[in-house]
Amino acid sequence: MTAGLIFNRIVKKFNLPNVTGYLLAGLLIGPYVLDLFPSEAVAEMNLVTNTALGFIAFSIGGSFNIANIKAIGGKVLVITLLEACTASLFVILAVLLFRFPVPVALALGAIAAATAPATTLLVARQYHADGPVTRMLLPVVALDDAVCIILFSILTSIAAVIENGTELSIAEMILDPLREIGLSLVLGAGLGLVVALCSRAFKSRANRIAVIVCSVFLCVSLADKWGLSALLVCMMNSAVMVNVSKESDKMLDVCDRWTPPLFLLFFVISGAQLNLSVLPQIGLVGIIYLLARSLGKYVGATTGSTIVKTDKNIRKYLGLTLLPQEGVAIAMSQMVTGVLPAYGEQIRAVILSATLVYELTGPLISKLALTKAGEIQKPERKHKKAVNG
Repeated sequence: MTAGLIFNRIVKKFNLPNVTGYLLAGLLIGPYVLDLFPSEAVAEMNLVTNTALGFIAFSIGGSFNIANIKAIGGKVLVITLLEACTASLFVILAVLLFRFPVPVALALGAIAAATAPATTLLVARQYHADGPVTRMLLPVVALDDAVCIILFSILTSIAAVIENGTELSIAEMILDPLREIGLSLVLGAGLGLVVALCSRAFKSRANRIAVIVCSVFLCVSLADKWGLSALLVCMMNSAVMVNVSKESDKMLDVCDRWTPPLFLLFFVISGAQLNLSVLPQIGLVGIIYLLARSLGKYVGATTGSTIVKTDKNIRKYLGLTLLPQEGVAIAMSQMVTGVLPAYGEQIRAVILSATLVYELTGPLISKLALTKAGEIQKPERKHKKAVNG
């Protein structure tokens, strides 16, 4: 955390997002540079990272109030499906075009759909971004996880059949991910109702912090115990709470006051996990993945936004804010190692390298896109506005 605070001051001199500073701090003190934060210590921080992801999903779910849902309706679903599926399709076709094995193309295409909700949320929160792009971005990132789970299950199942000659199971390919998504949403909704009831009983800030922390810890731990998606459970928890409780704004405000140090720690740990030594290993397939996924995200988001006739700024800039990748993609690359052992290490090296590139450039690209969209005001503009009343 000390390293994160120091680098936070440094990146502000260059007008860079806080996330970039936290990642650079972790990279510097981590096991792959100065080794002040050794790999054994990094490995023991899963509780912190899983909990932080839970709070990130909880914060995003808070944007799913009825007013927002009515305003954007089915547009979010169309855009999410197209940006995720187009990214997968572009990666698969590009990898096959350069004659890499079909299982490698399918596995990389499956992981390409994943987007990093943590980076997106922190950049938007840091700069108090607000407008059509931001209001569309947060729900898209939230739903992206559900779409990614289905795509990953289907494409890796097909890849395993091609590689191992095993029988294609409809249950494993489609029914299992749908079960995971459905149960995650049901569990999250139930816990959200409990939080809404607790918001009426507990009025002090201290008690409300305890309620929020307890609910997120329950979401993360129960999801892990029952093999569900912690991100979806936590997101549904706050989405139900914000639509049921009249105290939801106060509850979310309490959460926002408590989480910044946790998010700082999360990104420093994430930076420490970025292994510079994998960069030389990625070769041509890594470059293909980076370019094809980036283009796919942008084209998919732009196409979806055009189809549903959204604001012109959403069509122009939404795709640029969907580039970062982190924990979900890395976790999926680890799962692929068990499904496709012959290609597991190659795929993992590609994803780790891509994560490094995306996490160091993604926050800056997101900030530039939101600034171009007019949803982040420059400090001097804010000051003039305040002076002018």
